[in-house]
Amino acid sequence: MAELKKKATRESYGEALAELGDKYDNLYVFDADLAAATKTGIFKKKFPDRFFDCGIAESNMMGVAAGMAATGKIPFASTFAMFAAGRAFEQVRNSIGYPHLNVKIGATHAGISVGEDGATHQCNEDIALMRTIPGMVVINPADDVEAKAAVEAAILHEGPVYLRFGRLATPVFNDPETYKFELGKGVKLRDGKDIAIVATGLMVYEAIEAAKTLAAEGIEATVINIHTIKPIDEDIIVESAKNTG
Repeated sequence: MAELKKKATRESYGEALAELGDKYDNLYVFDADLAAATKTGIFKKKFPDRFFDCGIAESNMMGVAAGMAATGKIPFASTFAMFAAGRAFEQVRNSIGYPHLNVKIGATHAGISVGEDGATHQCNEDIALMRTIPGMVVINPADDVEAKAAVEAAILHEGPVYLRFGRLATPVFNDPETYKFELGKGVKLRDGKDIAIVATGLMVYEAIEAAKTLAAEGIEATVINIHTIKPIDEDIIVESAKNTG
């Protein structure tokens, strides 16, 4: 079998913004002194007039993005998940969530995939925090193909969206020719009668590999990719639970 190509979903995020900047002229990008790491620098290079570096002031950036959304623009506010969901939680809650403004939050370096940066940067709470905000959509793509599709889906959705991306290169397993992203719809990647594994983000590929290991032991696993955490696809989860017990 050919070696799977690997790519960090934060790279996919930066590339998608730059590609979509042509298609959506009301797309603007904000960063908080991390454009090289969040990969929004790719957008900055192509559209310098539509990129704003707010410096190390993440909470302020969320307020500025909210103001821009109120004028009809589509702002993407980008920084590490620890700062986007953690440090700026109050501003995201009150300035974006409460007035239901059309701000997209691009959070990179999420979860333990940011191992090298230490425990302070390993934000595992962001999904829980963002889910609590009424009207906030939470998307956690699994690979390059899904990440790029998710960015456009966020643009097309009216209202606040939290997008979660990883730091490290991860296998690209979705086919760019056939993949279709549907907001709020889980994807069944494998059918099995014994057990169901529901995964999100960078853990989806690990779940596929785990299912192969189980198959070698005679255990057939269903694998489901929940790329949209909120609104969650209850039907696919309930159905798989019924089928596998």
